[in-house]
Amino acid sequence: MELPNCPKCNSSYTYEDGMLLVCPECAHEWSPQAEGTQSDGERVIKDSNGNVLQDGDTVSVIKDLKVKGSSSVIKIGTKVKNIRLVDGDHDIDCKIDGFGAMKLKSEFVKKV
Repeated sequence: MELPNCPKCNSSYTYEDGMLLVCPECAHEWSPQAEGTQSDGERVIKDSNGNVLQDGDTVSVIKDLKVKGSSSVIKIGTKVKNIRLVDGDHDIDCKIDGFGAMKLKSEFVKKV
């Protein structure tokens, strides 16, 4: 049986420790029956509070986010409407008024 890569850092050096899987590189621990997948194999994306996100949801930014390649900052509390969920490290694709198209990580937003 091949163990899955770490969901946090994508390391392939995961190992079993009792009922949990452990990543030796980032020390992330998770259950093999992780909440991050549904029974049909579809990925579930959750916000910082554990609410399941869906395409078209409105979210709010929970901390100031620096915009890479710019001196701009997306302020805490900024509302982002009509998000689109995508695969990858930055799993939210959206447009933010005053900034344009952005990719955000779901761990830095909360569902409104």
